[in-house]
Amino acid sequence: MFHRPALTRRRPLATAAVALGLLCTLSTSAWAGAHPPGHRSAGLPRPTVVAAAPGSTTALSGYRIQSSAKVTDAAADISTPGYPASGWYSAGPRSTVLAALLADGVYADPFYSTNQQKIPRADFQVPWWYRSDFTVADTSERTYLDFSGVISAADVYVNGTRVAKAADVAGAYTRHELDVTSLVRQGANTVAFRIEPNDPDKNLTMGWIDWLQPPPDENMGIVRDVLVRRGGPVALRDAHVVTKLDTSSPASATLTVKAKARNDTDAAVTTTVSGSIAPNSGGTAPIPFSRSVTLAAHETKTVTFAPADVPALRLSSPMVWWPAGMGDQPLYGLDLTATVSGTASDTAHENFGIRDVQAPLNADGARQYRINGRPLLIRGGGWSPDEFLRWDRTYVEDRLRYALDLGLNTIRLEGHIEPDEFFDLADRYGILTLPGWECCDKWEGNVNGDESGEKWTAADYTVAKASMAAEAARLRDHPSVISFLIGSDFAPDATIEKNYLDALTAADWPTPVVPAASAKSSPKLGSSGMKMTGPYDWVPPNYWYFKREGGATGFNSETSAGPDIPTLDTLKRMMTPAELETLWKDPSARQYHRSPSSTFGNLKLYGDALAGRYGPPTGLTDYVRKAQLAQYENVRAQFEAYGRGAADTSKPATGVIYWMFNSGWTSLHWQLMDRYLDQGGAYFGAKKANEPLHIQYSYDNRSVVVVNRRHAAASGLTSRVTLFNTDGTQKYDHTTTGLNVGGDGARTAAVTLPSSVSGLSTTYLARLVLTDADGKEVSRNVYWLSTKPDTLDWDNTDWYYTPTTSYGDLKGLNSLAQAPISASATTVRGQDGTSTTTVTVRNTGTGRVPSLLTDVHLVDANGKPVLPVRWTDNQVSLWPGESTTLTATYRTADLHGSAPSLRISGWNTAERTIPAP
Repeated sequence: MFHRPALTRRRPLATAAVALGLLCTLSTSAWAGAHPPGHRSAGLPRPTVVAAAPGSTTALSGYRIQSSAKVTDAAADISTPGYPASGWYSAGPRSTVLAALLADGVYADPFYSTNQQKIPRADFQVPWWYRSDFTVADTSERTYLDFSGVISAADVYVNGTRVAKAADVAGAYTRHELDVTSLVRQGANTVAFRIEPNDPDKNLTMGWIDWLQPPPDENMGIVRDVLVRRGGPVALRDAHVVTKLDTSSPASATLTVKAKARNDTDAAVTTTVSGSIAPNSGGTAPIPFSRSVTLAAHETKTVTFAPADVPALRLSSPMVWWPAGMGDQPLYGLDLTATVSGTASDTAHENFGIRDVQAPLNADGARQYRINGRPLLIRGGGWSPDEFLRWDRTYVEDRLRYALDLGLNTIRLEGHIEPDEFFDLADRYGILTLPGWECCDKWEGNVNGDESGEKWTAADYTVAKASMAAEAARLRDHPSVISFLIGSDFAPDATIEKNYLDALTAADWPTPVVPAASAKSSPKLGSSGMKMTGPYDWVPPNYWYFKREGGATGFNSETSAGPDIPTLDTLKRMMTPAELETLWKDPSARQYHRSPSSTFGNLKLYGDALAGRYGPPTGLTDYVRKAQLAQYENVRAQFEAYGRGAADTSKPATGVIYWMFNSGWTSLHWQLMDRYLDQGGAYFGAKKANEPLHIQYSYDNRSVVVVNRRHAAASGLTSRVTLFNTDGTQKYDHTTTGLNVGGDGARTAAVTLPSSVSGLSTTYLARLVLTDADGKEVSRNVYWLSTKPDTLDWDNTDWYYTPTTSYGDLKGLNSLAQAPISASATTVRGQDGTSTTTVTVRNTGTGRVPSLLTDVHLVDANGKPVLPVRWTDNQVSLWPGESTTLTATYRTADLHGSAPSLRISGWNTAERTIPAP
C-alpha cells in the first residue's frame, strides 16, 4: 500500500514516476467504538453442541481467554474438561485478544482521542490462552478440527494432549485440519490454543502499515471460525467447479467438478461419490452425476466429473454472472455426497458463478479487465476491516451497499482478506474484488530492500505457499474475485513466485494472477500492468487530468488526495474539544487520528491548500465546511478524470482504486465515508462522478463531456452549460442538442468552454445540466472554479504528492450571499424494517445566488445522524426558484423509536432542522 522511511509507507526514489512503489434488519449503531454487535461480553460461553451428521461442521461458539503470564497451570490441565478458567475473559468465536478485552469493558473506547495509547502493549508480548468446550453425543463418526485465521501461531491441545505445535500452526491464512477422532469422547471435550504474540514484520500475518494507529495487541488471536467437522471413513475435501464460458457469445459454458476423496481408515474401501449442480434460484432441474472409487488405506484420489463423461455439464444457455450494473448475479450450487456401503460418509457444498475474466496488457502496458468479453473501467476503493478484526456481517453489508451507491464496481483487499461471508456478499451484490498480499512487512521482506519486514527463513516459504494454497481454494469459486495480487509494492522473486503459482495452479485458480500492485515485474508473470505512483496526500483537482504520475492513464492501484475530514458530528465523537481546536488552528500539529507515519502524521499540505484556495478557516465549523467542499471537488475530479480517460485512444485509463474506500477506525484520511458511515463531501463527490449517465467538466481543456456507463447507448440528449459570477450574474450560456453517446463507458463532447469570458469574476460557478429526449433532467453537476489555476510543480514530485506552487483562487465563495431554502418532507415505514424519507428542497431566494452544496442530514430526536442511510442524491446546488426531491432509505430501528427529522445546511444556507413525519 504505502512506503515509509521509518514509519512512512513508501520510500522515495529519484523520481515520482518510479516511486514505489443496507439495509438489513439489524442495527449497526453499536459500532460506536469498543462494543460492536456480536462482541459484547456474555459471561462464560456455553459448550458448543457439535452436530453428529456426517459432513456437518459446527463452529465453536466462543472462548475463555487469559494471558499466559497469569496462568501457571499445565497445558494438559488447561485443555481438559472441567478446568475452571476462573477470572478469564469471554471472547467471541472470531476474536483478537484486544477485541475481547474491549467487549468485556477492560479499556475505554480506543477510537476516541488517544485512549488507545493508554492500553499497555506489554500485556500482549506474551502468549495468550484460548479455550473452548464442546460436546459430542456420538463418537462413532470421525472428528476433525478445521481452522485458519490464527494470528500469529499456536500450540493446539485437545483433552489434555497437544495435537499441533506452533511451528506448524503459523500464519494468518494457513488452513489446518487435525484428526482428533482418537481423543474425542462422548460428552464434554475441550480444545485450547496457546496463541503466540504477533509482529507483522516477523510473521506472515496482518499489519496496518500506515493506515491507522496499530492495535497494541497487533491483532493476536483467532479471527476465523474454528470448525468441528464430523465424517465417516471417507472424507470429501477440495470440492470445486471449474467453469469455462464461451465469451464470443455467452450462450454456452462447460463445467468440470473436482473433489478429493480421502480414506481415513486402515483398510481399503469403495465409496460412491455422487452429486448434482443446479441454479440456486431454482427453475432448472439439477444435473446429476455419480462414480464409484476404490481407495487403499489412507489413500486420496481426485474425483473428476467433466462434460466428456457427463454431457449435461455442457450448458447451452448458462445463467451468466455479471458485475453490478452490467447484468444479474445468478449463482449455482454444487452438492456432493460420499457414501460407503450405502451410508453417507461425508458431504460438500459449494456455490459458484459462471463468468469469464481476462486482463491482458494493452498497447501501453496497462492491465485492461474484461468481464464476459466486455471491457470495463475498474472503479474501486481500498478496503479496511475493523481495526480489531471484529467481524459484523451487517456492518460489512452496509459498506458494500455504500460501494454500490457510489457507483463503484470493485473493492481491493491488500491483505486483511476477509472471511467467507464477505465474498458471499460480494457475489450477491455484484461487487468485484481484488484480494492480495500486503506490503511493508514480512510478506515482502525478501524483496523490499531495507523497508520493514524481516527476510524469510526456510519455514516462511512453507507458510507462504500454504497461505496461497488455502486462500486460492477458498476464493476460487467466488465469481466476484477477479484476480489475486501476489505482490503489492513489490513483486515476488523467482522462488516465491513459483511457490505461489504452483499453489494457484494446483487449486485450478481461474482468473488472472497479478505480480504486483505497483509497476513491478516478476520473472514468469512479467509486468504487473498496474502503477502505484500516488498521490497519497493533497493535490489540486486538475492534477488528475495529466497523463503522468497518478493522473488518469493506465491502472492506478491506490491513489487519492489524502485527507478526508469527517463531518462535524463524527469529529465530536472522536476528538476532545482541545484536539478539535488544534485541528483547525494548527495544520502542522501531529494528528494521532491520521497515521503513525512521519510522512502522514499531520495535515499541513491539506491545511495550506484549504487556506490558500478557500481562505483561512475562522473556526471549527468553517474548517469542516471548507473541508467538505474541497473533498467533494477533489474526489469528483479523480473519478471523472479516469471516467473520461477510459475512452481515450492514447494511454487510456483502465482502472483506479481510491485510497481508501473506508478506514478501520476514526480517521482523518483515506476514506470515502467515516467510521460511523456518515457521509460528507468525499462520499457525494464520488457518487456524483460515478453516475450511470453523467455530464462533467474537464479541468485540463475546459471541455464538457457526457460519459455513459450503461450498456445501452443514449440518444437525443441536450446539454446546457452556464457560467455565473459569485453575485449570481450570468456570464455565459450554451445549449447543445442532439447529443448521442454509446454505452459501456463511451463519451461524447458537448462543448468546449472559451478560454476567457468577458466580465467573469476570479471565482465563478459552472452549472452543467443534461436532459434526455423528453426534456427530463438526467444529470446535474455544479463546479466552483477560478480564472487563476492551481499550478503544479511536477519537477519536484515526491512519491506521495506533487507540490502546488500557486493555488486557484476560490475565496470569492466566501462572498456568496445567503440563499434561503425551504423544505418539506414525509416518511413511509415499510414492512421490511426500512423507512423512506422523501424531502423536496427549494431555493426560495428572489435574487440570483444559488444555494451551494446544500446538505440534508437525517437525524433522530436528539439531533444525531441516523446511519447508515442511502440518498438518491445530496449536497445539491440550486438556483433561485429551482427545487429537487431527494429520498433517504434507512433502517427504521436506527431511529431508536423517535420520529425522523432533517437537518439542512449548506455553504451559504443557514442550518435548520425540520420534522419528517
